[in-house]
Amino acid sequence: MAVDLLLGLQWGDEGKGKIVDVLTSNYNIIARFQGGPNAGHTLEFDGIKHVLRTIPSGIFHKESTNVIGNGVVIDPVVFAKELEGLNQFDIDYKTKLIISRKAHVILPTHRLLDAASEASKGKAKIGSTLKGIGPTYMDKTGRNGIRVGDLELSDWKDKYRALADKHEAMIKFYNVDVQYNLDEMETEFFEAVKVLKSLKFIDSEEYLYQAQKSGKSILAEGAQGSLLDIDFGTYPFVTSSNTTAAGACTGLGVAPNQIGEVYGIFKAYTTRVGSGPFPTELFDEVGEKMAKIGNEFGAVTGRGRRCGWLDLIALKYACQVNGVTKLMMMKGDVLSGFKSLKVCTAYNYKGETITHLPYNIEPENLKPIYTEFKGWKEDLTKMTETSQFPKELNDYIAFLEKELEIPIHVVSVGPDRKQTIFR
Repeated sequence: MAVDLLLGLQWGDEGKGKIVDVLTSNYNIIARFQGGPNAGHTLEFDGIKHVLRTIPSGIFHKESTNVIGNGVVIDPVVFAKELEGLNQFDIDYKTKLIISRKAHVILPTHRLLDAASEASKGKAKIGSTLKGIGPTYMDKTGRNGIRVGDLELSDWKDKYRALADKHEAMIKFYNVDVQYNLDEMETEFFEAVKVLKSLKFIDSEEYLYQAQKSGKSILAEGAQGSLLDIDFGTYPFVTSSNTTAAGACTGLGVAPNQIGEVYGIFKAYTTRVGSGPFPTELFDEVGEKMAKIGNEFGAVTGRGRRCGWLDLIALKYACQVNGVTKLMMMKGDVLSGFKSLKVCTAYNYKGETITHLPYNIEPENLKPIYTEFKGWKEDLTKMTETSQFPKELNDYIAFLEKELEIPIHVVSVGPDRKQTIFR
């Protein structure tokens, strides 16, 4: 059985959690392949809103097994609180949730390092969520990290102490005012590690290989978005892992020739959280209206999202890098009521018209060129099938499909799992 992928095609916050939840009934295993607890996957059903940070979005389906892969970094404190939040829903996560031994652990001092590093940058800060994710990936590539499998060893606390001491020396080097009580943080951390160790640890690459051999269906779930990829995103305003399709291979141990469908999720417009260039960003009442209707605030951080028109150049780039086979357009309902809509179909880059994403998309080098569309007034949130769509929405979708040369398989018309229309 091939492994299908689901990932975001913009700067994150595209609605991946909702679609994983919708698709889970078609899969035996949901496997998260990268990222850390800064990713907030929001699911809404039965009148309840759920925010998941590390746990795969298939956890609310009793039939599925959920795997946290080796490419993920785990904060035991955040993870323990996340598990506690599931208790009220009668979920047997001790059998339905398993963790790769090769996943790395976020230490309390990783979070402190993150804060010290960001504070030292001043106005040049990258907009880190301060969850310790960057420093944890730095220790991973620096070959200093502590992995989940290390927690099974009797001397893991010695390794922890050596690394935490190193981190404290680094914090002093930054010479910024970071107030903390490490004793208190460590007490909470070690208690949370006990919770983490109550779950089953696995060699996930072997587990998934055997699952494939036995005919089980697997959906790999990404976090953040393609434009935040450490290699292919808008560097340095990116995350610290590979958010693109290639990250699923390295983050789960799945061979490239085993990848099947690649589902790409995008909003009908564009948003971005934190710092970094954003060619189609709106600074007027249109952008404010978009943010208000779309409730554009981070599920984990609460930070307001910057809003703008759909950037088709960036979207094409993401489709190309990921090998997307099916598209899913989210938040189509948010655009209802706009008199006209715009889509960026080219850039004026240093006086030249281009239709590809260049190395540098800073505003001093680039201006978006728009194609304008007539908007629609109809409320999409009560619609249940495509025959109810207004002509203007169908025209918008048809234009995007023609330009991207990929079918739009799903249109989301609201946050609830039932507000999902398959085409």
